[in-house]
Amino acid sequence: MGKRVVITDQSFPDLDQETAVARSAGAALVVGDNVVDEDAVVELTEGADVVMLAYAPITERVLDGLSPGATVIRYGIGFETIDVEAATRRGVRVCNVPDYGADTVADHTVALALASLRRIADYHAAIAHDDGWISAAEIGEIPAVSDVVYGLIGTGQIGRKVARRMAAFGAEIIAYDPYADSDEVAADDIELVEFDVVIANADIVSVHAPLTPETHHIVDRAALEAMKDTAVLVNTARGALVDTRAAAEAVAADRIGALALDVMESEPLEAGHPLRTAPRTLLTPHAAFYSARSLANLQRFAAEEMGRALRGDDLRCQIN
Repeated sequence: MGKRVVITDQSFPDLDQETAVARSAGAALVVGDNVVDEDAVVELTEGADVVMLAYAPITERVLDGLSPGATVIRYGIGFETIDVEAATRRGVRVCNVPDYGADTVADHTVALALASLRRIADYHAAIAHDDGWISAAEIGEIPAVSDVVYGLIGTGQIGRKVARRMAAFGAEIIAYDPYADSDEVAADDIELVEFDVVIANADIVSVHAPLTPETHHIVDRAALEAMKDTAVLVNTARGALVDTRAAAEAVAADRIGALALDVMESEPLEAGHPLRTAPRTLLTPHAAFYSARSLANLQRFAAEEMGRALRGDDLRCQIN
């Protein structure tokens, strides 16, 4: 009996690459109708050799039904919906695609940071109706980007790409990352400092950490209170890294300067959330990854990983 690949959920315009790789390996390809309910995932993935997913839960129940030595592939970077420890105990390999859109996310991060620093939305709002107008200085003081201290929380691939982009504008880069090698990040002109130093000194605080129990709400109410009252907080990583209700309250009370968030603690953002009406706040709908190139990379890298899994080869980006 041939091997079986199951795609539980995805949003691509076609699955030509996955189909071609499965066919070349003699495997059957089963595509779910965006199945994210646990019971339905259990049923759909029964006996699968490879499971590919975007947001479906891969729980112990799901893992128990997979073929021995199966592989789980996440379309994307984060893997919060996958019980990696349970997979490891069962001999199931888990991998992600961490590098498909790093440049695009870095571009989006810097765009949010600069638009917030330069108060683009506020200028636009002042002149976009009737005969509205505003003088440049009425918006308040705006620093030159070359005078800005840009603070990273996390210096992984995306964080370092952001640092290079901001350094090109002349910004000083500091970062907190307890796992980083100081010599390696120094090559990107990043100075490693303690968390409290980033929070207290950065004009822009930019979050790029993975979401773990230790990093949940790493930017909490206390951190927000310790930031400069002019500071911009940018998050394009994971929503729960920031206490978003506390952040909305902080910007509304002028305790920080601005918010620029691509990720929220709940998505879609619930009706009535204070972020929706917070002043000096830019929101984008978890879109930092989105570009034609990044989507093509995501699908191609995941399909190639599927091929390795079906052949029994080493995976390129195995998590466990």
